[in-house]
Amino acid sequence: MLQNKYVNRKIGPKINDPKTIESKQVRFKPRLYENKINFDRMRKYRLNRIREQLEIKDYGACILFDPINIRYATDTRNMSMFTMHFLTRYVFIPTQGPVILFDYPKCEHLSKDLCTIDQIRECIAWDFFSSGKNFELESKKWAASIDDLMKSYVPNNKRIAIDVIDPMGIQSLKNNYNYNLFNAEEIVEIARSIKSPDELVCMTASIETAEKGLDLIHKKLKTGITEEELWSHFHKVNIENGGEWLETRLLTSGHRTNPWLQECSNKIIEKSDLICIDTDMVGPYGYCADISRTFVEGNKFNGDQKKLYSLALEHIDHNKNLIKPGLSFREFAEKSWQLPINCYDNHYPCTVHGIGLCDEWPMIKYPNKDYSNGNFDHFFEENMTISIESYIGEVGGKEGVKLEDQFLITKDGLEQLSHFPI
Repeated sequence: MLQNKYVNRKIGPKINDPKTIESKQVRFKPRLYENKINFDRMRKYRLNRIREQLEIKDYGACILFDPINIRYATDTRNMSMFTMHFLTRYVFIPTQGPVILFDYPKCEHLSKDLCTIDQIRECIAWDFFSSGKNFELESKKWAASIDDLMKSYVPNNKRIAIDVIDPMGIQSLKNNYNYNLFNAEEIVEIARSIKSPDELVCMTASIETAEKGLDLIHKKLKTGITEEELWSHFHKVNIENGGEWLETRLLTSGHRTNPWLQECSNKIIEKSDLICIDTDMVGPYGYCADISRTFVEGNKFNGDQKKLYSLALEHIDHNKNLIKPGLSFREFAEKSWQLPINCYDNHYPCTVHGIGLCDEWPMIKYPNKDYSNGNFDHFFEENMTISIESYIGEVGGKEGVKLEDQFLITKDGLEQLSHFPI
């Protein structure tokens, strides 16, 4: 049986209170944030964070293909979705020496004025789409170009960190030039975990965009609309306010809220359905807003829905009161809120994760007995930004509730960054 102490709790301002919604719309002016952001200072901070990690690991250089990692290190962007699955854009960052962006052909003009980029060259692409049966020859050309850069700028170091690459690229560097290759994800994720003040302003703009989208979803929610039609309103708000994409399609209703992690569909929303959304939104300036809310068609929860909802609130409230700088991930996991037994097998993949340009390190999972299912060895630090997750749904139950909020870790504890009404 689901038990909780929050069933009769009054939950914040009413989401359909005109005064609440009006006040949020008046203050929402995302473009005004640009006057508060020193973009060059932010860009230099992020690039220096990468180079600090290179020096700590004694890597001569890193090569980044992931468009999100390239965005973090240089603040350049170009066809992000396309270059997530084709190796047609990358950046070379040595510990000392010029940062060289290898961009898609004819795109040099996009990044020529950025303070983080010293040179722009046309990429050497060896994926099959780009080079066909010449992929092996092109991969050797690419490796030769990297060897030339390493000899020019870090001649005494044979250690390169790369985030995303295929087997042919690895073989060309290792077999022909004897480089030691390492996974750059570790250094980039650690670099990204500590936010600068300018990054926090970018994140605030993204969160307010997401909250405007949540407001529109709530207004458009009615019997007869499909999940996908409802979800499209959120996507529209993001794009028209300078956002970029949605990482997932997590909006479901009724019986499709249990189990969680089902993508939105053409299911028609029915009377009194729960509607759960996880924003997973890459918004203005490339920063992510990762907030979850659960609504109900008709704005009136029944008794079972209230129990699920209030348990999810208890879950979030308990865990957010634990976190402070210096607390180890293991200690947090040991003290964190315990899911009801009949909900455990439906649990979300993690309790807390970092958040920045997308979901980031750390990812703190529900521990098993020996903690071998995740990384529990580090600790929370000041100026990390995190999302605290809760999903409550009984195994075999009719519906489930998803809640999540975004926070900044300060020296005194957590500062909540997301404020859309509960």
